[in-house]
Amino acid sequence: MMIEVLNKKGTKVSQIDLDESIYGGEVKGHLFYEVVKMQLAKRRAGTASTKTKGEVSGGGIKPWKQKGTGRARSGSNRSPVWRHGGTVFGPHPRDYSYALPKKVMKEALKNAVAYKVKEGKLKVYDAIDLDAPKSKLALEILKNSNLSNALIVIDGANRNLELAVRNLKDYKLINARGVNVYDILNYDTLVMTKSAFEKVEAMIQ
Repeated sequence: MMIEVLNKKGTKVSQIDLDESIYGGEVKGHLFYEVVKMQLAKRRAGTASTKTKGEVSGGGIKPWKQKGTGRARSGSNRSPVWRHGGTVFGPHPRDYSYALPKKVMKEALKNAVAYKVKEGKLKVYDAIDLDAPKSKLALEILKNSNLSNALIVIDGANRNLELAVRNLKDYKLINARGVNVYDILNYDTLVMTKSAFEKVEAMIQ
């Protein structure tokens, strides 16, 4: 197995031989579900909140005496059965995040990259450098390879590219150390610089 290394014009300049043990096996799709579910759970704000009868403003006095009125007993006009009363079993702020074993995370990432390789959706560039932080220049490079929707992974800082891509709704730029399963699967094509590919490959071996 091999993959082409492209220049900014989209033409092949070299190639990388791929390790069959990493990219040649069966893709374990069930891992994607587990990891993406965990990632989305971590993103939940968990700020939904309701007030119990002890937190609702008002109340504090018994509406009427216990006996003799002919009405039902009542101790507070902020009881959940009253209008403007408290909420029973309502949501309160909580943390939805949880963790998966590191081996599962690593295996899922490896399978996500392998999936893109098998689908022919991985593009590796020798470098993606721009003369100025302009979206037009970034689009020229991406459209030379017919990339209309892509996750771009770089190694290290690339200020011009970061500024050029951040306003493009169909593209996202991240650093190799932050590569993750959700973003890989969320974009049609995975684009990496050669140095970023080498770093990611070292992470999943």
